[in-house]
Amino acid sequence: MLKFYKTIDNVTREIQTPEAGCWISAVSPSEEERNFLIEKIGVLPEFVRASLDFDESSHIDFDDDENQTLVIIDYPSDEESQEGFDKDTLQYTTLPLGVVLMKGYIVTMCLYENLNIDDMANGVVRNINTAMKTRFLLLLLLRISQRYQIYLRQIDRLSSLTEQRLHKSMRNEELIQMLGLEKSLVYFSTSLKTDEITLNKIMRGKFIKLYEEDQDLLEDVLIEIHQAIEMCNIYSNILSGTMDAFASVISNNLNIVMKVLTVITIVMAIPNIIFSFYGMNVTGLPIAEWWFPTLLAVIACLIATFIFKKKDMFH
Repeated sequence: MLKFYKTIDNVTREIQTPEAGCWISAVSPSEEERNFLIEKIGVLPEFVRASLDFDESSHIDFDDDENQTLVIIDYPSDEESQEGFDKDTLQYTTLPLGVVLMKGYIVTMCLYENLNIDDMANGVVRNINTAMKTRFLLLLLLRISQRYQIYLRQIDRLSSLTEQRLHKSMRNEELIQMLGLEKSLVYFSTSLKTDEITLNKIMRGKFIKLYEEDQDLLEDVLIEIHQAIEMCNIYSNILSGTMDAFASVISNNLNIVMKVLTVITIVMAIPNIIFSFYGMNVTGLPIAEWWFPTLLAVIACLIATFIFKKKDMFH
């Protein structure tokens, strides 16, 4: 899907056809729309392929001949887990977003709809000017870094809620949720580090021309990224420690269950041993009457139960 936006009288409006100084948003473009970007707009084919590659990592690419710069940044995304789990079970991941700075246009390309592009298009992000490509890029990067922090806080709240549920019941759904959040933090940590490297390259001014009024904005983006990295590391350590603690609790509970079952098995084996002796076809056994082995078995079971109880073997 292709949409065109242009800032007119300090307001970003959607337009029907591309014009000089506009922003072209391509979300999950079809083959025909990709050809339009390449043939009509002039975006390099390799830039289009890289922007729409699911496994592409954050980086900057520059083409001297066409005077085009590609910035790929990883943005966070949340998605519901597979069917069959609790509705609160969430999985977070990161996806690539390509931004092409070229003569006359700024083009953004991504595989799926995302809130960052929607916020830019709907006026949630202020001071947007589609003709000012560097500022537009930095505002988009700032919004993405803020989105990381929003999702990290959601992960923290969700992990605390899941931990409370685990205290009450060791269900597979809660454990899978915790594993999913731990996996999400790994994705976030990896993407944030590559995004930081990309921002540092932008800060050098070698690939993208930086203006004096954009320096403060770029520093704000770097600060937000650094905060997101710190939050990700802290939450990852907490979640990892929590998972280790619950793994120990589960193992300890299993040991307790096995201990109790072993004690019960021993107690129940005592009557079987006594009755086996008196059930043999031999003579000379003391008091060979039915009541004596029964009484002996009951007394032996009571003695064994008392001993195990004194040693706290039933807990």
